[in-house]
Amino acid sequence: MNQYEGLQKKHHTIPPFYHSECYTLTMNTSVPVSTSARHIHLSYNDRIALFGNIELKKLRDLSQSGQYATTSTVTISTDSAFIPNVRVLAPDRSATQVEISMTDARHLQITPPIRLSGDLSNTPGITITAPNGNSIQISQGVIIAARHLHIGPAEAEQFQITDGQPISARFSGPRGGVLNNIIVRIAPEFTPDLHLDTDEANAFGVVQGSTAELLLS
Repeated sequence: MNQYEGLQKKHHTIPPFYHSECYTLTMNTSVPVSTSARHIHLSYNDRIALFGNIELKKLRDLSQSGQYATTSTVTISTDSAFIPNVRVLAPDRSATQVEISMTDARHLQITPPIRLSGDLSNTPGITITAPNGNSIQISQGVIIAARHLHIGPAEAEQFQITDGQPISARFSGPRGGVLNNIIVRIAPEFTPDLHLDTDEANAFGVVQGSTAELLLS
């Protein structure tokens, strides 16, 4: 029997994120939207422990410069459930980080906080297993990624938004609506791109090539 067979799936309540804010809408602009499925960023030491001293092969580039998905996947598991085929992204990070949706968290029976990437203190750990059977246990690092907007300094200045600011966006289509608490992330290497997880994207009918209208105060 596979070590993951027979594990039960249950649903647990996950605490909501902070309250949304109201905005007076005076400027609108469209940005591309990317959907982030569950994935993992590995530290150098954890990558070596799982896959050995090899470079992971690139599958495709991601929306932000220098970031790419690899051909490698892992299985993440708790005492209660598991999720296979979790994509490994590259390059290496300083700490291993697992990004899942609320649906995934309920399946795994854990309650990770909603955080921006890299904010890993007081987060749950998890077991990570490579296809070759190598396995590691991390003591922390599982988060539900806060929805966020990547943007460069020039565009941020044009839109008069600041790093860490929560903004809103409107999605069109039959399941369209307004989504609040989108956190602005500014860096010189960033290009405009709004990142949602699969739960959020499905709720608003976001598909490949979708755009959103930023609602700026």
